[in-house]
Amino acid sequence: MFRKVHLYLTALCAGITTAIIIVMSLLYLYLSEKELYDTQYRSFQNDINTIATSLEQQAVISMEWLSKMESRSGYTFYALDNGIPFLYNRLTNLSVTSDTANTADLLSSCMSVYKNSVEYTNIQEELSSGGLYNTCFHAEFPFNPEGGKNEYYAGVIELEKGTASLQIVILSPLDSLQEQITRQRLRFLLIDMAAILLLTLFSFFFTGRLLQPVIESRRRQTAFVAAASHELRTPLAVIYSAAECCRDAEKENRLKFLDTIRQESKLMTSLVNDMLTLSASDNHNFSVHPAPIELDTLLINTYEAFEPLAAEKKLSLSISLPETALPTCTADKERIVQLLSILLHNAISYTPEGGSIELALAHRKNRFYLSVSDTGPGIPPEDRKKIFDRFYRAEKSRSAKGHFGLGLSIASEIVKLHHGSITVGERVGGGSVFTVVLP
Repeated sequence: MFRKVHLYLTALCAGITTAIIIVMSLLYLYLSEKELYDTQYRSFQNDINTIATSLEQQAVISMEWLSKMESRSGYTFYALDNGIPFLYNRLTNLSVTSDTANTADLLSSCMSVYKNSVEYTNIQEELSSGGLYNTCFHAEFPFNPEGGKNEYYAGVIELEKGTASLQIVILSPLDSLQEQITRQRLRFLLIDMAAILLLTLFSFFFTGRLLQPVIESRRRQTAFVAAASHELRTPLAVIYSAAECCRDAEKENRLKFLDTIRQESKLMTSLVNDMLTLSASDNHNFSVHPAPIELDTLLINTYEAFEPLAAEKKLSLSISLPETALPTCTADKERIVQLLSILLHNAISYTPEGGSIELALAHRKNRFYLSVSDTGPGIPPEDRKKIFDRFYRAEKSRSAKGHFGLGLSIASEIVKLHHGSITVGERVGGGSVFTVVLP
């Protein structure tokens, strides 16, 4: 299931980012290409204006002048005197043609567009009385003989003097501009493909990382349910067996079976309460109500509550407190008592007869250190990282002592809610020591 979700999230994340990249790239290309066309068109218009000004001063339009202007500007010139083509145009070919259309056809098509489509709004200036010509018109327009993309910028200059007229047709090929645009599109295509590939890989690993907490939570939930079912199975089986035996047992034996049922019911009640506590923690309903408390007083009360139980197990329970006065600690009193009870109950359960347990409190650098140490069998180093996991038991016989592997998990949750830390280490001389640090 999670594999499909991983793939779906990867496709969604990569698809959205890919769409954004494509849209932004297309928008940039459109604006960039439009700017390139506009820039070249404005440059062409300025050149036509300069050429028109130069023509006004030419009494004779020679082949040498036309050839010089072509080589200087890179444009193609076509001259007509009273509608009759110059000899220059019959001796040379238009190098800008990219198809089989001949010079006459290209000129005819250009003049047709000029006369039928271009409005004379560009320039019509009356020359001064000292000029060689009376009037000068010039117009610029995009021109494509095939009706497709613009292949040329065309300019037509008309000079009139009396009944004589001179027309100069100037064509600027857009081949180099279109090649530049094609290279730019290709670069963007390669960059976008590389970006999409990298984003897809990033999305795959990123969504995988996002799903890890969900997968881990699902795994822990499954393990929790399986372990809880396993733990509940034993007391339920004992209760069921004891209840069956009660039906035919004598009165004295019946009381023993009832005691067994009561004892197993208490274990089940403890297990269910612990499970409800951890469930509340998972649902963020395991809250604390911090208030100023005196930890030394709280430790003394806890010590007095557990001292009879330790004496019953023939254990020595001691307490160690600082000699100087301690500041108050902001914490939930009931949760701290629950935390200490879990640690002391574990220590009493696993410390052999004749052993000792010490409850200690210290204050250093604005932190409180609570510790519970015992002279029990200790916890192997490889198990210390897992000791706070739910239903984890380093000692397989712990269930026989009424432990289900949930107490330390609850203790860890309490410490986390107080923004502290809890660790377990080896006691000098043997045994274990649990240390809780509270801010």
